[in-house]
Amino acid sequence: MPEHTAASRLRLSGLCFLLQILNILLFAVFVRYGSESSPDRCSPQLNCSRRNQDLGFQHPRFQDVHIQVLLSFGLLVAFFGRYGPGSAAISILIIAFDIQWAVLIQGFFNFFLNGKIYVGAQSMVSADFCTAAVLISTGAVLGRVNPVQMLLLALLEVTVCTLNEYILLSLMGVSDSGRSLTVHTFGAYFGLMVSRILYQPHKDKRKREERQDMGHQPDLLAVAGTIYLWIFWPSFTSATTVHDNAENWAMLNTYFSLVATTMATFILSPVLYGESTPRMVQIQNATLAGMAVMGMAGEMLVTPFGALIAGFLAGLISLLGFRFFTPILHSRLKIQDACGVHNIHGLPGILGSLLGTLLTLLATADTYGDRLELVFPLVAQGSRTVTDQVFIQLGALPLTLLLATLGGCVTGEI
Repeated sequence: MPEHTAASRLRLSGLCFLLQILNILLFAVFVRYGSESSPDRCSPQLNCSRRNQDLGFQHPRFQDVHIQVLLSFGLLVAFFGRYGPGSAAISILIIAFDIQWAVLIQGFFNFFLNGKIYVGAQSMVSADFCTAAVLISTGAVLGRVNPVQMLLLALLEVTVCTLNEYILLSLMGVSDSGRSLTVHTFGAYFGLMVSRILYQPHKDKRKREERQDMGHQPDLLAVAGTIYLWIFWPSFTSATTVHDNAENWAMLNTYFSLVATTMATFILSPVLYGESTPRMVQIQNATLAGMAVMGMAGEMLVTPFGALIAGFLAGLISLLGFRFFTPILHSRLKIQDACGVHNIHGLPGILGSLLGTLLTLLATADTYGDRLELVFPLVAQGSRTVTDQVFIQLGALPLTLLLATLGGCVTGEI
């Protein structure tokens, strides 16, 4: 046993060394700092006036996004008893590696010019988005994979996530500023497919029982995680909207959604679980669901009451998913979802993409005014009809599910 433990430590140490040396070499060859005068690296077929340029990024917003990824996700996995401290440490390891790897992979797709990758605040925020998708996926396999496997998952998922993002946002012109599809939905179903491939009934049963022994400390960690989500996630949702009016819509819609999901938890939780007051972990999950549902629709014409309705539905769906759908996932589909990412990211992400598709029907100059150029640039230019944009938004969902499913299956096998 000591030899096995020592071998595991050496494997992790050796893999970290090799990956870091690889990143350093690739950065030395390809990565350079960009400038505000650098050519726009958007696809020439698309109008990229709404794409976020470094000039539009203020330091506080970038800082909020990075704090959200670094702290909130670490706290979200820390409530799993014996797996908590180690999982929080591995989350930081994944963040440290993925930010470097995502800058490289995304750079080859979006910021590559004359043989170099030009980086700035935009590329760093994009890397944070991709890292968030990986952290969501790891929540589905928490306690069932070792750190070496986690790193391999991160290495492969960043590549597939970047491909999905490039196809949707750059080639298809999908509007998904807050990443309902490319972060929440993709990350959830990628992780679920990895979990399905790794399914081992006897080990899963034992570890599920171990995770149920959690005590009082998890509630304190869930309080901290929820507070961080409320403070920083609206910046995450609005990070790719560079104009003040667009930013305000995305942030306000996110807050309206958050309050509605919280109310839904207090309404439905006592009915489903027979508790007078919901547990803090349930409120934390509802908070995540409320933010996932606003990822695509946040900058659209959702209106305040529409954001309340969407958040309320997301809260109800999340709780019902934990109560009824999670047991079906495990018993019939053989998918062990450790953190419930299907209910707090997957289902709300799908709901958010459907809501965004529905709101695309309103994408006219009369309803959006000058905002149309920011949210749907091709429609504003007249090179794409509203109907075309609706079908493209709708088609992005099955494409994301397909890439996440295939990528997760391949990763699980590896």
